[in-house]
Amino acid sequence: MINLNYPLLKPIRMLLLPLSLIYGLIIYIRNRMFDKNLLRSARFNLPIICVGNLSVGGTGKSPMVEFLTGKLKTDFRVALLSRGYKRKTSGYTLATDRSTALEIGDEPMQFYNKFPDVTVAVGEERVVAIPQLLHDKPDTQVIILDDAFQHRSVSAGLNILLTDYNNLYTRDWYLPTGDLRDERRSARRAGIIVVTKCPQDLSLAEKNQIIREIKPAKGQHIFFTAIFYGRPYQLVTREPWLATRSSEVLLVSGIANPGPLKKHLEETFNGYDELSYNDHHIFTIDDLNHILKKFNHMQSASKILVTTEKDAVRLQKFSQQLRDLPVYVLPIEPVFLFHEENQFTRLIITFIQEFPDQS
Repeated sequence: MINLNYPLLKPIRMLLLPLSLIYGLIIYIRNRMFDKNLLRSARFNLPIICVGNLSVGGTGKSPMVEFLTGKLKTDFRVALLSRGYKRKTSGYTLATDRSTALEIGDEPMQFYNKFPDVTVAVGEERVVAIPQLLHDKPDTQVIILDDAFQHRSVSAGLNILLTDYNNLYTRDWYLPTGDLRDERRSARRAGIIVVTKCPQDLSLAEKNQIIREIKPAKGQHIFFTAIFYGRPYQLVTREPWLATRSSEVLLVSGIANPGPLKKHLEETFNGYDELSYNDHHIFTIDDLNHILKKFNHMQSASKILVTTEKDAVRLQKFSQQLRDLPVYVLPIEPVFLFHEENQFTRLIITFIQEFPDQS
């Protein structure tokens, strides 16, 4: 049932309800075909962890992938496999020192920059890309699939489903009226559900209320995370943050859900201006000139330009023009609420260690 009071279901999107019903029917038929093995899911003889969601838009998949990678890479040989959304290439590609965001996508490039000792690859068809990855890196012990929950051609051993606190899948509807790209009932395939972008002071009562709303299946685990913003660094030189609360800020962002970031800037500075672009926007020289023009018109002696890590990857090609400017990158990571990070990590490590074919 559609929650008509939910803010994302705007009147203009309600006019598209007939298209949503058709889309929902197609998704329903597709899922039943997989359930009845009319469409096959491939299985592989090593632990595969899928991080995904049921909706379009930002639920915090990239920070969760980075969190998992940071926790696992010391003890396991980890590989990350993404689609490489909006890259200018196609097919399977293994990230190298010569790779660019245009070749492998902004998020995989971000992963590779952060974890150069971890295998990062891209491929639209995961069922084809996984064997190629294992051929290139045969010592791989665990694969993390980024944004692949709805791609059932590969059966992951562990699915981690993310849902935004401000846009729970239980209150959403199919595209284009809502943001769902898969059925709500598909959440039952997840071993772990993480409610992301929660307020840091989320109460125990609200936590329990959300758990009752989600109605986890037997054996499912639910966790709650908030966003933690790390110490910003200069885009090119990586020099530390020098801004103060009175600094004049220009935000440049091309991400799906900039709401939490804007709230953070509102709490950190007296105010800010912004240039907003579409998610995964590929910055051009015209964009750069527009950004610089906007920045140069700012009157404060203490002015800075702030961007996200994902946008920074796409701005990196303008390093020469931005080297001497106060362009700061704001990193984020998930923080587990209610002191449950260790429990979450134990579930992941136990899954890997107890995987039947893991040596």
